[in-house]
This record gives sequence, structure tokens and C-alpha cells, in this order.
Amino acid sequence: MTRTYVVTGSASGIGATTARLLVERGEKVIGIDLSGADIEADLSTPEGRAAAAQAAIDLSGGTIDAVIACAGIAAPIAKTLAVNYFGVTEILDALRPTLAASPAPRAAVVSSMASLQPNSPEMVEAALSGDENRALALAEEAVAAGPQAGYVVYPTSKRALSRWVRRESITPEWAGAGIPLNAVAAGTVITPMTEALLSDPEGLALVDGSVPMPLNYHQPPESIASLLLWLTSEDNTHTTGQVIYDDGGADVTLRGDDIWSWNDPK
Repeated sequence: MTRTYVVTGSASGIGATTARLLVERGEKVIGIDLSGADIEADLSTPEGRAAAAQAAIDLSGGTIDAVIACAGIAAPIAKTLAVNYFGVTEILDALRPTLAASPAPRAAVVSSMASLQPNSPEMVEAALSGDENRALALAEEAVAAGPQAGYVVYPTSKRALSRWVRRESITPEWAGAGIPLNAVAAGTVITPMTEALLSDPEGLALVDGSVPMPLNYHQPPESIASLLLWLTSEDNTHTTGQVIYDDGGADVTLRGDDIWSWNDPK
């Protein structure tokens, strides 16, 4: 049976690849992006998110089986937090009641291994508490200190998003409604957004220094899209609340083999 998917960020990068693979599989896809999508909307604003969600419900005829949130930016600007965190969580919250009516509802988002990098705890807490004005004000403060300091907005947005997925996944609204909710944390993905950086020797060295990928090096968007497709398929019945590091081994290289001792007797 054909399933109806809503894919944000569907016009480029991981989102475009995900949408293409779904269409090739015979699924119905409703794409959301700034331009070049079924629904053109600015997910950096509350109004844009609300309009996009309502348009998706209308276009779907009231039946949505899965949501895959790929929209995101990595610039050292406050808007990065608005798109990467609020542009994901508010869309998912708005579509959740419609999603819950599906016989096999699923949701997945794109995080990043940058969620392991230094971040702003204050900004994370403001985002998780739903205080967008406070979160964006903190982001603007970081950006005002210069591009290097402003970079913290990106890993902060992905840390907050990953925590939101883990927190929400086991609630009555998600697990209680039978909706697996997961995140895929990507390594260095070759997309139009990263091409310029990776083609510059200095940029390449910087990326590889912070994102070591011993398995197969930089990854094509298909490597992320394929995992997103499984997580949102009917085959996934019990995987939820996971931040899966699909990153060529960057997470293991940085964190090592022991991520369990936090609960060992001291």
C-alpha cells in the first residue's frame, strides 16, 4: 500500500535524495522547502511553520503516514537555530495528530555528529523549554562575537534537537500513539551545502579534524536517506528515541568504546 510522506528540506541535499528514493519506491511525497517544493514555506518563522503544516495536511487529504524532517542550515547565524530546532519540532508537533491517525505512523529527523561538539547549555535549555525568543537572543549574542564564536549555534541546534527526540519519543503523545520517533546524526555529507567547504584545502582539513570518518570517508546523501527510509517504514516497530550516528565512525573515534559506564557503581 502506498504511504504518504511529508519531507522537509525536499529541494536539496539529504531531503531531495530522500524524496527521490521515496518516489522511486512508489510512495506519495509532499515536499516542503523555501522554493522548488510542493509547499514553499520559511521554516525559520512560527508563521511559516504553521502554514507549512496546514498545507501538508490539506495536500495529504488528511492522511500522513510519515514525516521526515531534513530541512536545516549550518551557517553561524541565529536563523540556524530557528530552522534546525524550532523548524523541526514545531512541524512535527503540528503534524502529530494527523500522523497518529495512520495505521503505521513514523517520524525521523536529521541531526548531526556536531551534536557531540561544544555547545551552549543555556541556548539548549531555552530551546527545550520552547522559549524561541530567548534562544534566538542567546544565538545573536554568540554571532555578534564573530564567526568562530557564532559557529556554536549549529552544534547547539543539533544537541537540542537530539535531546528533544529522546525526551519526546517515550511520551504518551508519541510512544503512546504508536509513533516511533528517531534521529539520524550524519557525518560529513557531500551536498551542495558542503561542496565549497570541502573543495578548499583549509576547509577540508578543518572538517576532517573535527569529523574523523575512518569508514569510507565522506558520505553521499543516500547513506543517510536509506536509514531514514527504514526508520519511517512499517518494518520499524520498536526502534524509538535513538540518535543513530551514521557518520563513518566519527562518534566512536571521538567518544571511544565505553558509553555505558555512566550507570556503573561508583
